Amino acid sequence: MGPWSRVRIAKCQMLLTGFFVLLLGLSVATMAVHTYFGAHFTAVSRASLERNPYKAMHHWAFSVGVSLAGLLTLGAVLCAAATVREAAGLMAGGFLCFALVFCALLQVVFWRFYNPTQVEDAVLDTYDLVYEQAVRSPSSVWRQELAAIQDTFQCCGKWSPFGLLGDAEAGLCPGELATREDCLQGVRSFLKTHLSIVTALVGLGLAFTVYVMLLSSFLWAAIRSGRSLDHRGTYTPTPRARGRRPQEPSLSRYSQRDPALQHPYEMQALDDRLGGRGLADGPGLCQHSRASASRPVLPPVCPQMCSFCDQQHSSEVLAL
Repeated sequence: MGPWSRVRIAKCQMLLTGFFVLLLGLSVATMAVHTYFGAHFTAVSRASLERNPYKAMHHWAFSVGVSLAGLLTLGAVLCAAATVREAAGLMAGGFLCFALVFCALLQVVFWRFYNPTQVEDAVLDTYDLVYEQAVRSPSSVWRQELAAIQDTFQCCGKWSPFGLLGDAEAGLCPGELATREDCLQGVRSFLKTHLSIVTALVGLGLAFTVYVMLLSSFLWAAIRSGRSLDHRGTYTPTPRARGRRPQEPSLSRYSQRDPALQHPYEMQALDDRLGGRGLADGPGLCQHSRASASRPVLPPVCPQMCSFCDQQHSSEVLAL
């Protein structure tokens, strides 16, 4: 496989990968919006606590998700445009976007590796604080917030290891609500599903980012070396036929292009340029005119020039 074939294959792969990266960016943006505006996370983040453990993480997750989606989309568009237009600057810009995405995803991977339960702990801590405030305080505000969280996660209360609940705790789950799932288990199961999707998106992002960075590096080097400029065509000069002399300038062409050349000095300069004998030898100018007029491919000699030649010839005859 030659270098031109490898460049064409790399271009096709770049365009196809850019399309999938756009879909990945759209998925990341959708996940970020769902995390920020979704009912489950919104109910937890809106808890009116003096110090909400989940609220700061809620804003941080949305900002990171939107930033990654924007960089993925921008990098895919730049690389696709650079592939079509063969612009090294656009390709370098796309590579920079994917490099930033790669660094950010590595930070997310390290964070998940060293703190695998930080999100779960923050959500559960927020629920525990709201639950305790609802049990201790007779105010209806805390009970309403707790009811909103429990209705969102379709759960009720917390399971006690002793199997006995107080009157206040039992009053939070009356009637059919007592048959619902424990809220701690419900929150854990929901977060497990959500974080598994986030982990899959992070893995796909790392794979696509590394692959696009390799492709963009190869295409950038190909563009810089000029090996990928195959769609612009090749230009070869047409060889001149052997034994054919180039066309010489004609007196008639000069006279037609500029009819004002009727002064004797101008005619002298024109005759010298055409290789004549000058204005002193008048017949030489006329002979050159007749020789030029005898060519079948050239237009006839200017009438003013012929009258000038006749005047010169008559003056010489009278002098003799």
